[in-house]
Amino acid sequence: CKFSVVNSKVSTGSYKRQVYEVPSGKQLVDQAVIDRITWATWTSVLGDEVIGIWSRHAEKADVNCACVSHSGINLVTGDDFGMVKLFDFPCPEKFVRTCFCMVTTSTVDIRILSCFSRRHMLEIFSSLNL
Repeated sequence: CKFSVVNSKVSTGSYKRQVYEVPSGKQLVDQAVIDRITWATWTSVLGDEVIGIWSRHAEKADVNCACVSHSGINLVTGDDFGMVKLFDFPCPEKFVRTCFCMVTTSTVDIRILSCFSRRHMLEIFSSLNL
């Protein structure tokens, strides 16, 4: 999901992005209007802005979670293979190389704390990577 002050974006089980006005619940379909929205948060694995998170052989369900930093310049993802990856955001080019990767158990959700910079994230990942 992604939220702006007046809109909500959801990703469906069919891997389609849908944008709704809040609080009316009316679905927005005009792409020009959607493109002008400034999102306050981003936790969606779908969209032109995150095409690069998908590896060459990934299936739709492989990447489980994503979170853009509060500064809007970093993106962390988690997947079925236990990979936690750090990307620059946005990453609209296909098959982008990650800035950092660590192996965990299967990752179903991930968030970036607002106080964490890219350097902090790299330090934490480095200390946890076994």
